[in-house]
Amino acid sequence: MASVTQQQIQKFHKDGFLVLEQFFSAEECDSMRSQIQRIVAEMEVPPHCRTAFSTREEEQLQQQGSSDYFLTSGDKIRFFFEKGVLDEKGNFLIPKEKSVSKIGHALHAYDPVFKQITHSPKVQELGRKLGLERPVVVQSMYIFKQPGIGGEVTPHQDASFLHTEPLGRILGFWIALEDATQENGCLWFIPGSHTNGITRRMVRAASGASTCVEFVGSEPAYDDKQFIPLPIRKGGLILIHGEVVHKSELNSSESSRHAFTFHVMEAKGTTWSKENWLQPTPELPFPSLYT
Repeated sequence: MASVTQQQIQKFHKDGFLVLEQFFSAEECDSMRSQIQRIVAEMEVPPHCRTAFSTREEEQLQQQGSSDYFLTSGDKIRFFFEKGVLDEKGNFLIPKEKSVSKIGHALHAYDPVFKQITHSPKVQELGRKLGLERPVVVQSMYIFKQPGIGGEVTPHQDASFLHTEPLGRILGFWIALEDATQENGCLWFIPGSHTNGITRRMVRAASGASTCVEFVGSEPAYDDKQFIPLPIRKGGLILIHGEVVHKSELNSSESSRHAFTFHVMEAKGTTWSKENWLQPTPELPFPSLYT
């Protein structure tokens, strides 16, 4: 891939996102896809994990909050399912490899293939070009966006879930492992929307509450016409500013839209909120991006 130019970095600061086509090779994408197939083949559905993954606020609270499975997934490799793929007893109604919504949140730390991609020289070089001095990796996810059922992701800012003081220290790396199109649920962004701060936060609930996370503040009503789609080919990387507003639609097509994504925090002069659902643990302090 060609090196990132200063012009592109200026564009990132202006828009809050940057598309870098062909950042990863087809071989690198295929290695991630075959590795995830192996992980899914060995997957056991956790006995209590009869929850679908949802981005709708009430369901999010009820389902993620009904167990600490989600809350304690920061330093593990765990499975989250699409709605309606398990019966009440937790048996699959469709083939299990078609049922998973996402796998998170520590693939970057515990899986050799994803670790190598996350810390690859070109990612580190990009971090340096962006001026990151002490970047650490806070989480990673493999997102399937299954054909026909891959749910919509409503408009949000990543900093609502990964809060820092000051803001502006979170950066998402989103890698297309298959072509992402308008048909199969590519990402949509509001250019320049990363400059207005955040209005909503997901925080750990007080102990004894019925859910383990709750939302503070509210998501404003965004104007659909402001969003622009960012289709991207397999191997492309989208850099996502922590406060830029983005979403994706339901995948109504017959092809999946696999992606691997991870978030980096500039740790220099930054406080990670104690209220975030995700916390570093003694087993897994946030690893440095530069290794």
